[in-house]
Amino acid sequence: MILFPAVDIYEGKAVRLLQGDYSRMTVYENDPLNAAIRFRHAGSEWIHIVDLEGARDGETPNFDTVLRIKEKSGLRAEIGGGIRCMETVDRYLSAGLDRVILGTAALKDEEFLRKALARYGDRIAVGVDILDSKVAIRGWREKSETDAFVFCERLEEMGLRTLISTDISRDGAMRGTNKKLYKQLQERLSMDIVASGGVSSLDDIRSLADLGLYGAIIGRALYTGDIDLREAIEVTK
Repeated sequence: MILFPAVDIYEGKAVRLLQGDYSRMTVYENDPLNAAIRFRHAGSEWIHIVDLEGARDGETPNFDTVLRIKEKSGLRAEIGGGIRCMETVDRYLSAGLDRVILGTAALKDEEFLRKALARYGDRIAVGVDILDSKVAIRGWREKSETDAFVFCERLEEMGLRTLISTDISRDGAMRGTNKKLYKQLQERLSMDIVASGGVSSLDDIRSLADLGLYGAIIGRALYTGDIDLREAIEVTK
């Protein structure tokens, strides 16, 4: 299982939100590159980056910061937040990002998703953020009426390879990951599934690895010291 240490960027800083609430934000690094370099030194090969302003507003205000992390950290990088048109997908991937993550646009614009998959294949991932079994959109500020499992199955039919699933109720809350959710996804789908939200201990990581998941994203627990990344990587081996 691949571990994806996370950097969420807001106004150029590395921050974490509690359950996607922009009013409950903690700044952990004034320069997110510092966090990325720590992740590399701990043995990580990937970094998961989210442009929180992009997720909220549908733009790319932190593009230069994201590119700097990619260029100077030496890590493979995936980016999500505000990627809602082919121009933005092209811009990130042509700049050297390894994978882009579609969220709101994947639900709202199927034609765009199909075009992105046709052009870039495995370099496209979709983030399905789940709240009360429904898909949440627009930086988690809205809950759609779309059933999360039905949507994931539709993504698989379209040829999507990588699915990032976040249980919003667990995100940033340090209450452990939703093992039941990921077990259901793993049993129903044949995609590469990445767990996100609530991964807060080595036991969480062991449990997810035992399910056979492709990957897991670790956020707040790295910044609070509840998870040592080097130890976590050893657990996955």
